Amino acid sequence: MSALLTIIIPAYNEAESLPSVLPSLLEKCKEENWKIIVVNDGSKDNTENVLDQFTNEPLLTVIKHKVNRGYGGAIKTGIQNTTTPYCITFDADGQHQINGVKLILQRMLSEDADMIVGSRIGSVSSGMFRETGKWIIRQIAKILMPINVQDINSGLKMYNTELAQKYIALCPNSMAYSDIITMIFISQKHLVLEEKIEVSKRIAGTSTIGVRTAFQTVIEIINILMLFNPLKIFIPLSLLFAFITTLWQIPIFIRGNGLSVGALFGYIFAFVIFLLGLIAEQLGLIRKLIINKNE
Repeated sequence: MSALLTIIIPAYNEAESLPSVLPSLLEKCKEENWKIIVVNDGSKDNTENVLDQFTNEPLLTVIKHKVNRGYGGAIKTGIQNTTTPYCITFDADGQHQINGVKLILQRMLSEDADMIVGSRIGSVSSGMFRETGKWIIRQIAKILMPINVQDINSGLKMYNTELAQKYIALCPNSMAYSDIITMIFISQKHLVLEEKIEVSKRIAGTSTIGVRTAFQTVIEIINILMLFNPLKIFIPLSLLFAFITTLWQIPIFIRGNGLSVGALFGYIFAFVIFLLGLIAEQLGLIRKLIINKNE
């Protein structure tokens, strides 16, 4: 029987955690006939030597990046090399639990889902600072796009491989990948579900997520929105400038001075923003046609 699932593990400087993580994963994969792809993303520690100890495992494929491409870049390489109908991203630091993967796959099949996000809501906290940052990102994403997923930046996601391979070219190589791929699936009207998962503390190492990561993620979210739904940004901006201009003009009009030059400029500017939104919307439609044509 051919394998249904591939577990994709991006690994950067995970020499301490991989010896504990891989044996249990391999045991489960042998039991379920799943595959594993580990992407060594230009690690500078002993990760390569650790992975060399598992080269005799037929279900395990190791791909090496000569230089670090980033979290998203490693996952994209894994997805590009996946040959099974479904794939799931899995952290190398020991936070994710292999026991819940089978339940997620069963739900994927039973509900014919295109993506299932492993929700960490209510699990082990990663610290007030990071939790606050994740919350802010989620709120910004929900304002910009209707999203029914609570934990869009979860690192554990199961995909329909064909769809994932189709969309990863639109995703960044950075940590923002996790948020963006979810938003792309949702914006393209694919069935995205959420399943609660258990998360453990990291076995070793420290997280590289910080303020810069959060800023990059917000920028990428706006970029994706500009690609799929630009009017969501341009129409509110146009209305905002028109409203501010009207507030500016009212006292001048009451004094009987007519339409001021400043107000005229404001209304023209608001109209130009609206026209730019229409142009961006047309470009977005063209991009969508190109994407759908490549299905």
